[in-house]
Amino acid sequence: MRQFDLSPLYRSTIGFDRLFSLLDQAGGQEAAAVAYPPYNIERTGENAYRLTLAVAGFGESELSIESRENALTIKGAKETRKESEASEMLYQGIAARAFERRFQLADHVQVTGARLENGLLHVDLVREIPEAQRPRQIPIGAGGPRPVEAPKAA
Repeated sequence: MRQFDLSPLYRSTIGFDRLFSLLDQAGGQEAAAVAYPPYNIERTGENAYRLTLAVAGFGESELSIESRENALTIKGAKETRKESEASEMLYQGIAARAFERRFQLADHVQVTGARLENGLLHVDLVREIPEAQRPRQIPIGAGGPRPVEAPKAA
């Protein structure tokens, strides 16, 4: 496993310390990463995303989605089915094991909906940046910065 030193980037960036901390954590968890269930992340618009998990064999009542702070947790647990005496499982290739998948969401990303179709769980996400944090143009004035005047006493 390779280790990346991100400390030079800390010196040349402002406000990205949380991002680099997440990258440091992710680098240490590669070996422990779980590959079940497989998933896709796609961009569906400028600020819209879709997370798709392959959850074949799971019903809506066996899945749960929770969004808390900047984390999205998707859990699946198969309900135990009562085996009939007439049926005997000869081979079981469809995974029916429980899972828990966590995704770290960026700031201002909200879950807008979820649907299950054809064994795929689609979770729609949108990033809504507050007006106060959107980029704005700063006018360049002549004469340089102006000193701030102290309020005059009455």
